[in-house]
Amino acid sequence: MGQKSANTAKPAFDPDSPDFIRDPYPSYQRLRDEPVLQRTPLGAWLASNYADVDTILRDRRFGRDYVRITHEVYGPDAFDEPVLASMRHWMALLDPPDHTRVRGLIAKAFTPRRLDALRPRIEAVVQELLDDLAPRGEMDLLRDFSYPLPFNVICEVLGIPPSDRESATTALLVSNRVLEPTLLSREEMQDANASVLEQEAYFRDLIARRRQDPGDDLISLLAAVEEAGDRLSEAEMIGNIFLMFGAGYETLANLLGNGMLVLLSDRTQWERLRAEPSLVANAVEEMLRFDSPAQMTGRVAFEDVEIGDVTIRAGEMVICLLGAANRDPAAYSEPDAFQVDRPDVRPMSFGGGIHRCIGAQLARIEAETAIRALLTRLPDLRLAAPTQPSRRPSFAVRALTCLPLAWTPPPA
Repeated sequence: MGQKSANTAKPAFDPDSPDFIRDPYPSYQRLRDEPVLQRTPLGAWLASNYADVDTILRDRRFGRDYVRITHEVYGPDAFDEPVLASMRHWMALLDPPDHTRVRGLIAKAFTPRRLDALRPRIEAVVQELLDDLAPRGEMDLLRDFSYPLPFNVICEVLGIPPSDRESATTALLVSNRVLEPTLLSREEMQDANASVLEQEAYFRDLIARRRQDPGDDLISLLAAVEEAGDRLSEAEMIGNIFLMFGAGYETLANLLGNGMLVLLSDRTQWERLRAEPSLVANAVEEMLRFDSPAQMTGRVAFEDVEIGDVTIRAGEMVICLLGAANRDPAAYSEPDAFQVDRPDVRPMSFGGGIHRCIGAQLARIEAETAIRALLTRLPDLRLAAPTQPSRRPSFAVRALTCLPLAWTPPPA
């Protein structure tokens, strides 16, 4: 089939507008109402319904093509920049066969058995945070709980000593900035390069220490893991440590922020969970579906691919709108309603296919543990501010800047 006609006018939404940042879902609905994929003014395709997004993420004819795209964006000397060179090793940006090899080795650190073994420590981190917060009667959920939780957990998982954790925030900040789909300015690039070089030196030293004196942590395991004589290189280990910092930290913090906002906006849903805590795991899936922390992911066609009535040419970019797919009425009845007992929830929030987030189950365990503890320790938890909280001005990452909450402190 040849190239079919498609609407190449300006998309039905403006992702930089304040209205879109506040609530993108009406714009997503307008996109889904169109009979074919739309294009942005820059030429990238937009996939907005569940079936198309699912197809593209699973289809091996699509991939990342990170090296070519980075050269096109930043020029032929792009990988002279330390931050871009480090990202070249991120498994989330690799294509087979490199992706298959690196992910296969890292996956040995994310087995169900190892993740289940983390539950007691995750529970301890949650309880330590709430021990400090409960007497206060108020908090900013993101600053005081949602961000400290994944930061402490990922440091525990990696085996970063408590004395080094303040320094580790540099790696976190670098990872968070480069995860945004906007170009780094020259000043931002220089700052990111300096931070990456500093953190690479730290992690090289930590890896060496773990090889000499291994422990029960992820860095020790990654340093030792081997498959048919193949090991991760030091650059691959460090690059993917940066990835795990940024992706793991942001995903959980914003999952809890977005999810608790909608959960506490409708007290019937909160009370339903209090009465039936067995629904917590399902409620986490519904939080992911209803207001996903990750709103988009990109793919590049390796060959001409037909999606519906459109032919995506080799080399063209497709932006998969995960948030739009999650609200597709063809996939869910009453998609704009939040229901903690919604059956058969299959959110696209962690991506799909071979690039599905390797840390998805860890994020779920952390979120479930956190929500169960909040239900038990702060049963009358409520929104403290009557107005809609402000959001970070980002299209790719759907995130609150703060979420003030209040409750009745327990008796002294």
